[in-house]
Amino acid sequence: MSAPLSEPTAPIESNWSIWPAPAKLNLFLRITGRRADGYHLLQTVFRLLDWGDTLRLRPRADGRVMRHGASVAGVAEHDDLTVRAALLLQKESNSSQGADIVIEKRIPAGGGFGGGSSDAATVLVALDALWGTNLGVDRLAELGLRLGADVPVFVRGENAWAEGVGEVLRPVELAPAWYVLVDPGVHAPTAALFQSSELTRDAAPATMSDFVSGKPLGNAFEPVLRKREAAVEAAFAALSQIGSPRLTGSGSGCFVEFAQRESAEAALAELPSGLRAWTAGGAGRSALCAALEANLPQGRRQEAQGTRF
Repeated sequence: MSAPLSEPTAPIESNWSIWPAPAKLNLFLRITGRRADGYHLLQTVFRLLDWGDTLRLRPRADGRVMRHGASVAGVAEHDDLTVRAALLLQKESNSSQGADIVIEKRIPAGGGFGGGSSDAATVLVALDALWGTNLGVDRLAELGLRLGADVPVFVRGENAWAEGVGEVLRPVELAPAWYVLVDPGVHAPTAALFQSSELTRDAAPATMSDFVSGKPLGNAFEPVLRKREAAVEAAFAALSQIGSPRLTGSGSGCFVEFAQRESAEAALAELPSGLRAWTAGGAGRSALCAALEANLPQGRRQEAQGTRF
């Protein structure tokens, strides 16, 4: 069972601060068409979780951006989304400051839990505060979209109904919930999946009332991944013994929703021991928002407590 993300951010030593990068679930994901430039049009609901990665950040006066230690296996420092996010913010704000970055990874890569996007969003939001660049949430969300379609929802820090390529966001109130999560250990290749001939790209648009009523809206990638990846199919088979499993995002991660924590933990105990499975709670608001407010002067803290949409 996972522990909730703590609300950081007392400095740990020598100007370092600690910042959360929470994971997300896609409660459904439909592809309703394609734009002229080839990008797919989506509908989804993003649910933020109380579990995720942790970043340690320290401003540098020499302008260098440096990642310390490993991040995702096989990702070079210059390709790391956190480094790219810091460099983008530096360029767009004309800041002469740099940063040291350490990432404590918990979110599995390629699982559809949003780890890389959330890490990037945390860097944008945190360094905007630490550097005093003060670009504001709308501008940071615009920058985040350059890094990935999921980054803006993490920048804004609220559960959201999403359309477009995932960047057109409307905040939604979601009931408290707990989730049993499974990582099948498959790194799903998003670009290849989007090109799959088996992918349904013309689903009828869903409505908010469809979602609220509990109508099954599905995930366009689920049948593709279950057919291609035996580990994903096995995870679905195991989870079907405790509830109705769903896929998150375009990754291989699976989940079952429960109304109470106790129910989720009891269901987790029933799963086969070989699965990488754990529980996490749905968050009403990102822990990153609380971390930001804890680091801001009083005036800007009150501003940040308003809506981020």
